[in-house]
Amino acid sequence: MAVAQSLKHVKNRLTQTKLLPPSWLQFFIIVVLVLGVFFRFVNLDRKVYWGDETLTSLRIAGYTKAELVQELFDGHLIGVEDLQKFQQPNSEKGASGTINSIVVDTPQHPPLYFLMARYWVQRFGYSPGIIRSLSALISLLAFPCIYWLCQELFGSSLAGWIAIALIAVSPFQVLYAQEARPYSLWIVAILLSSAALLRAMRLGNRDTKTLISTWGLYAATLALGIYTQLFFALVAIGHGIYLLTIEKFRFTKTVFAYLLASLAGLLTFVPWLLILIANSSTVEKTTDWSRQKESLFSWVKAWTRNITRTFLDTDPAGGVIEFGFNNQWTEFIRLTLVGMILFLSGYAIYFLCRNTGKQVWLFVLTLLGVTALPFISRDLISGGGLSGSTRHLVAVYLGIQLAIAYLLATKISLPSRSAKVQKLWQFVLVAVVSSGVISCAISSQQEIWWNKALSQTEYNPKVAQIINKTAHPLLISNEKLNFFLPLTYALEPKVRLQLVVKPNVPQIPDGFSDVFLYRSSKELRKALQKQNYKIEPAYQTGQVWLWKLEKKV
Repeated sequence: MAVAQSLKHVKNRLTQTKLLPPSWLQFFIIVVLVLGVFFRFVNLDRKVYWGDETLTSLRIAGYTKAELVQELFDGHLIGVEDLQKFQQPNSEKGASGTINSIVVDTPQHPPLYFLMARYWVQRFGYSPGIIRSLSALISLLAFPCIYWLCQELFGSSLAGWIAIALIAVSPFQVLYAQEARPYSLWIVAILLSSAALLRAMRLGNRDTKTLISTWGLYAATLALGIYTQLFFALVAIGHGIYLLTIEKFRFTKTVFAYLLASLAGLLTFVPWLLILIANSSTVEKTTDWSRQKESLFSWVKAWTRNITRTFLDTDPAGGVIEFGFNNQWTEFIRLTLVGMILFLSGYAIYFLCRNTGKQVWLFVLTLLGVTALPFISRDLISGGGLSGSTRHLVAVYLGIQLAIAYLLATKISLPSRSAKVQKLWQFVLVAVVSSGVISCAISSQQEIWWNKALSQTEYNPKVAQIINKTAHPLLISNEKLNFFLPLTYALEPKVRLQLVVKPNVPQIPDGFSDVFLYRSSKELRKALQKQNYKIEPAYQTGQVWLWKLEKKV
């Protein structure tokens, strides 16, 4: 009973006062924050530039896949620099070219991030590190945004600071802050729009000026979110369900203001919505990967892995924890750590629901449920694997981190007579944050991590090393762009290329010290053998990634 009264007292303090962290925790959070910034920017150029990122570069350059293939995949000799023309802005294509590239190839990707990236590299130059630095910088905005959201949701500075610490060294957050993709902007949009909604609900009816400014800000965040990522629409729907539930489905002034703001924000998306409708067949074709059949066990494994990766991720191959060797003890430790993280996440949500008012717990639950249930339902019905894709459930991970931030802020704020409980939860906080620091420290030193689509890029550094060691190499390929383009970032300028589309066969010229074939089709190898070439594996790991060609005497 005494503990329950203490929890109730702390809850009142959290929601009614500006509780600041104790001095030791302030220092701890500052150190974590510095580490979080460091991890976002370290080795940006060193990490493999993978398929989706090369397509980002293709977008900001303003070219379509068809234009690149038409100009370069006709069998004539080209250099790495010829491909780079299609990877960076130039005078031939303007911002309209970027938009056209998205419309033609991937209309399901709104253009905001790609336009920002185009102007970024025009201003600062082009390299993988420079373009990724835009995402890293944007990710820093998540810190003040989640602090603001915690203030609006919990009324707690302490919860806000803990939330900052959690996302600062979250392995998931850091990995996607280093991607030349829109994910960090999407995270900021979710946090910013959520805080803006709560602020508008709290202040919007004071006077006309406040109503316009608060709900106008919310409308602007909706436009920001929907032009960053289409799945932001689920967050907006969750906001609507939350607000209508809090207002008891009555047509109040708040509901009216919300509807106007939502209409204003979403009306800005009408032009791109018309583009989506007109290019629906392209959307269907370019998202067919999400319809690949997966078993229920695969879904559960993916969901478990993805939640755990929010706090702990030391396995570059796509697991959760890698010890360097496997036996029954490492497996036991691995399962124990995963179980503890899942338990902490579940308990945090339970604790939030038991110890906060409806306006608090319902917000977090709608953020979690409305964004996750459509993916899960779709997969259960159709058998696809969309819900197992880590990057599409950003809002779910943020909701879990909010719940854990509230749990830890409450527990470590217990009165002095509960010192043992305080110490225990202080240890939990340090352990959770430390697991993130360790994970980020390990991944920051690696060229390849699971988020780089290992099936596309895992062995590219070793393949490039073999090719680069030769004196005057020729590399032949008829591989897809998202496989081949990442490899070219690791090739030296001396490498010449001969690219064709299936089923065409190149005529190999003389004068090269070594001739290689990259991930070719069986038909191409047979055709080259008919040209009197002997073909042997040059690099093989399960499948052959690189072939060596030698002219028969």
